Amino acid sequence: MVEEGRKFFDMMVKDYRIEPRLEHYGCLVDLLARAGFIDEALNLVTTMPFKPDTVIWRSLLDACSKHHEASIELSQEMARQILESSEGDASSGVYVLLSRIYASASRWNDVGSIRKLMEEEGITKEPGCSLIEIDGITHEFFAGDTSHPRSREIFRVLDTINEKLEAVGYAPECSQGDLIDEKRWQSVGVGLHSERIAIAFGLLNLKPGVPIRIFKNLRICNDCHKVTKLISELFDVEIIMRDRARFHHFRDGVCSCMDYW
Repeated sequence: MVEEGRKFFDMMVKDYRIEPRLEHYGCLVDLLARAGFIDEALNLVTTMPFKPDTVIWRSLLDACSKHHEASIELSQEMARQILESSEGDASSGVYVLLSRIYASASRWNDVGSIRKLMEEEGITKEPGCSLIEIDGITHEFFAGDTSHPRSREIFRVLDTINEKLEAVGYAPECSQGDLIDEKRWQSVGVGLHSERIAIAFGLLNLKPGVPIRIFKNLRICNDCHKVTKLISELFDVEIIMRDRARFHHFRDGVCSCMDYW
């Protein structure tokens, strides 16, 4: 719907004489960048009559992390702009995005440099946490969590999930994992992200036909999003997940966000 977005923006200006504000430019930049029109989005940023804010730079950096054809140099410039113009604690998310871009390009020395820089500056990545309510009781899970009294059963369900995923040819996207903390990545990995443990707990406890509802404090990663779609199909289960960005409704191998979040 990129062309439709361009058309509505032009209608605002030409037909309705509405002077676009920074938020309107931000929406168009985000639309173009997500769809892979990064050069066009960047040109809009440089020609609009406002100084771009952190949200706009973050949209561009996020797009660079998804579209690998974007240059590393451009991603570095986006990160620099965010860090210079950011208000509050935005450094952690920027470093994580930049590390994923480096990892996608197999620039592991740069990934290590970011990790070291974060340690030196005392910046920590917020741990992922997922909540699921069963029979009026809320259960909280973190990545690699083994503290729950039913952990043995949960991990047996996870083993079953992994066996079914492997059977359909699934392979994890390692570049989307927790690459900031190397030791944690080696011991946890994307396969034990908090939402997957919560899903396994839901499969273990809920009756067939009852949706699994999960709340997550962070944006779901690309790999977990792909896996949750597969789980919904392989186990014939409806999964509703609210992450930091939006609601996701997984059913029959498809998500309501249409892989756009």
